[in-house]
Amino acid sequence: MRTIAWLMLITFLASAPVVAQRLSDQTSAAAKAHFIENLLRQMTTEEKIGQLRLNCIGVQSPREQLLEEAAASRLGGIFYAVGRADLREFQDAALRSRLKIPLFFAYDVIHGHRTIFPIGIGLASTWDTGAITLAGRIAAQEASADGLDMVFSPMVDITRDPRWGRASEGWGEDAWLSALYTSTMVQALQGSTLGAAGNVMASAKHFALYGAPEGGRDYNSVDMSLPRMYQDYLPPYHAAVKAGVGAMMLTYIAINGVPATSNTWLIRDLLRKQWRFKGLIISDFNAVADLVSHGVASTDREAAMLAIRAGLNMSMSDTLFRDELPGLLRSGAVSQEEVDDAVREVLGAKYDLGLFADPYLRIGAAKDDPADIHAETRMHREQARDVARKSLVLLKNQRNALPLDKSARIAVVGPLAKSRLDILGNWSSIATSAQAVSVYDGIAHALDAPDRLLYARGADVTDDPRILDYLNVPGANPADVEVDPRSPTRMLQEAVDVARQADVVVAVVGESRGMSYEGASRASLGLPGYQARLISALKATGKPLVLVLMNGRPLSIGKEHDMADAVLETWYSGTEGGNAIADVLFGDYNPSGKLPITFPRSVGQVPTYYNHLNTSKPPQADAPRAVASRYIDEQNGPLYPFGFGLSYTQFSLSDITLTRQSLKRGEVLGASVVLKNTGQRAGETVVQLYLRDISASISRPVKELKRYQKILLQAGEERTLYFNLSEEDLKFYNAQLEHAAEAGAFSVMIGLDSRDVKERRFELF
Repeated sequence: MRTIAWLMLITFLASAPVVAQRLSDQTSAAAKAHFIENLLRQMTTEEKIGQLRLNCIGVQSPREQLLEEAAASRLGGIFYAVGRADLREFQDAALRSRLKIPLFFAYDVIHGHRTIFPIGIGLASTWDTGAITLAGRIAAQEASADGLDMVFSPMVDITRDPRWGRASEGWGEDAWLSALYTSTMVQALQGSTLGAAGNVMASAKHFALYGAPEGGRDYNSVDMSLPRMYQDYLPPYHAAVKAGVGAMMLTYIAINGVPATSNTWLIRDLLRKQWRFKGLIISDFNAVADLVSHGVASTDREAAMLAIRAGLNMSMSDTLFRDELPGLLRSGAVSQEEVDDAVREVLGAKYDLGLFADPYLRIGAAKDDPADIHAETRMHREQARDVARKSLVLLKNQRNALPLDKSARIAVVGPLAKSRLDILGNWSSIATSAQAVSVYDGIAHALDAPDRLLYARGADVTDDPRILDYLNVPGANPADVEVDPRSPTRMLQEAVDVARQADVVVAVVGESRGMSYEGASRASLGLPGYQARLISALKATGKPLVLVLMNGRPLSIGKEHDMADAVLETWYSGTEGGNAIADVLFGDYNPSGKLPITFPRSVGQVPTYYNHLNTSKPPQADAPRAVASRYIDEQNGPLYPFGFGLSYTQFSLSDITLTRQSLKRGEVLGASVVLKNTGQRAGETVVQLYLRDISASISRPVKELKRYQKILLQAGEERTLYFNLSEEDLKFYNAQLEHAAEAGAFSVMIGLDSRDVKERRFELF
């Protein structure tokens, strides 16, 4: 008995930290609930409805009006205001209200705040969660230092149609990789303790399926089966919830006919009940009013009713909750419980942010305000340069055209070469282009003798007046797209003359940042304007030609790829982008980025993605005339596959070794390969593991990413890499939405991209 007692004591002591943590969590949750319920009982109907409003300064809500509403507790939060002095004025007003409920302040901080990191698709190209964590932590610290409590980030929508302009903001086409990145970014933004300065609440967006609009047209509808939703599009949002994200922003679009803002199944059944999300649910800009445009509400009153009933907590920008909820409550069309539930979530977010304990937690005292909000001391250039280098993807390097020789005479050509605005990319928060480094700047900094650097614009980024009218907002200074007054012929001739004087030509081409943006869907994926003609003319000079792409989506550049000696994808690489690009061009950094999204050969292939289902008649390389699922006027397969990216060194992979040929449920199967650096310099690459379910109750993808390792090897070095797989990795959602692994044959594939892989099979019993 004494032995048993000792064992019980030892077991208790071993578990004591876990038990203590659980008790602490329960106590904290109870204290939070008690505080909120006590406050809720004291609030008037007007004060409750006020908490459900998230507004920005504008024509609809002038500054003085918002200050008055804050002082009367008729406002829950402010977005798109930034700077501690301005935010302090709003918080001062809120604390003059009857119950002194603080405001929270939010902003779009997608890929940096003052220091801008690569856009989302660029961060995803690092295949490096450490780099994403670094970008997220710095963004949180800079945003917090400017008084912000919440950021509308990360953007986690899966994108398989690059015509969609917002493909630039997300993580790409793969659900598993996007879920990993989402969890990483949420934790980086929120830190270990959300209620501490330096940490901000993440608001993942746009729930759900925003990246799958019909035709790639922004705001368009989505009609999708539930198994496909659960398999291919929902995992990143679910990952955000599991990572503890504080808020979720809804999408604009209608899902199977029901807009997200009024979608009871999406909000109450999936997000609240199935996933047990405990945080704040926010609409997108004016989305409650948009229910009338969708045609599911005939009046503003009905729109407000549908949104609050569906489970929306905060209405962004519009005034419908303010104007319509009082009458809806009086009539009984909306219950007090529905309103109170929404208010609890808003108050809970403020409690978690530490604002009830200290309303000025992130705003600070006036005496501590920075003298110069744009001071260099507030920037994080070294970190931005490091992350940007990791995001660059080398797509072609024929006859070792790269790295460039610093003693060479270099012609830098192209409409984006000197642009400090475009290199920041879209959603660049409050960064200033004056602090950004252009590609031309970066190359000039790197050269031993700047007199060997030549330049010509060559072409405008576009000559289409419709696009220019769309991109250049009247009165904006500077204009988003600069237009050279010279004729296209004159600019082209100047570029050719400059190229002929050089040893090598670096052409910086692509899209202006406004072309890869909200509302900026494109029917074409080619280089816009006269840029394609510019590339042809530069090729005709006979000089080595290096393409530096600056874009927010995959482009169909098959002809340009064929003409170029080297192609470097740089996306929009941020504040230090120019220096990072120069580091790679001159070989001071060996590129290691890999594509998180497929590049089609032409827009006619869209949608194209690596993890597609098989068909009854898949293409056969050895039987090109066979009846198959393909286009007869286009080469089958992508221009650049998912996971693709070259290095200045070379790598080889051995065949796969499996620890067993059959896997029982509950067991682990090991797969290993030997990676060797067969080149002449150190380099880093990403070894990717894919799985395929050979035969299942529903058709399954030809391959799915399940693991990867990013490895740095010295020249001649080799290393054995090990991957462990379990039954969990084999599960999928069947037609009944059961998440399970079915017995049968599986293929494990390992490669340096999704196209060229080694393969072995095993059985699950």
